[in-house]
Amino acid sequence: MTPKLLFRRAATAEAITWALLLVGMFLKYVTHTTELGVRIFGMVHGVVFITYCLIAVATWINQKWPAQVGLLGLVSAVPPFATVLFDRRTEEAGQLEGPWRFSAGGESPRSLPERVLAWLTRNPALAAVVGVVAVAGLTGVALFVGPPASGS
Repeated sequence: MTPKLLFRRAATAEAITWALLLVGMFLKYVTHTTELGVRIFGMVHGVVFITYCLIAVATWINQKWPAQVGLLGLVSAVPPFATVLFDRRTEEAGQLEGPWRFSAGGESPRSLPERVLAWLTRNPALAAVVGVVAVAGLTGVALFVGPPASGS
């Protein structure tokens, strides 16, 4: 799977879960019919949000994005549907092209983030396990910290 395809799938999933969460919020706060949508879709969105951010960082390192592009990629997960707009913009700018730079026979990593990414891209099965563990761990931290405080 190319960086472009992985990033696109994560950006799309993040936007879809945003939509589901917005539906849940509508049912809870506008129609006052159920809180179930917020509970379920809030958790799903949180997990996909974390997954998107981890994939965005990996893509940032692989594609050698400037800091402002990488940070914009991360910030785009906050407003609804902005990840899809960011994905389209980076594709139009040619910033998602190419393979994983450090896969077998590829470039040699120079920095610590590049060494980590090289290890992950050269060991895809272990990378999947590391990704699941990282998402689960970060989700656990987020659950421990609790939801954002409301204004009321």
